[in-house]
Amino acid sequence: MNPAEIDSRNLEIDPLEKFGTMGPTDVAIDLKTYRLKVTGKVGRPLSLSYDEILKYPSLTETVLLICPGFFANNGRWTGTNLKSLLEEAQIKKEAQFIDVVGSQEKRVRIPLKELDQKKIFLAYRVNGETLPRKHGFPVRLVYEDAYGSDWVKYVDEIAVS
Repeated sequence: MNPAEIDSRNLEIDPLEKFGTMGPTDVAIDLKTYRLKVTGKVGRPLSLSYDEILKYPSLTETVLLICPGFFANNGRWTGTNLKSLLEEAQIKKEAQFIDVVGSQEKRVRIPLKELDQKKIFLAYRVNGETLPRKHGFPVRLVYEDAYGSDWVKYVDEIAVS
């Protein structure tokens, strides 16, 4: 299944306990020292605590997570819009991409123009519950129309280039 070709509007929400996982599932993040950094081609680099992230306006979207050959889970993800973070960081005009970086240097590059076209944000809740550790707590990337391998878990940096 190609996520970009699936109409998931009428799919049921899958219970969280049935969600599959791929990649690391046991990364322990200490919220006392955790920082989400926004770096690169920005006028004002950010370093945000988990509590500061939670103060940004939130959004909730139903987005299908597909790991081909393994599972497909439809969930209600709640989090922070990447555009809000980038606006506060004063992204420079010449910027074209963001690299979302998580644990063990896992990263995905997203063209900035896609941020307006798809549901792409940092989630800290799923199906009304705090994002579980095995699913990327404290924040993971939700990336509509991309395979689960690009849904970076344990995000700690947004690098603008």
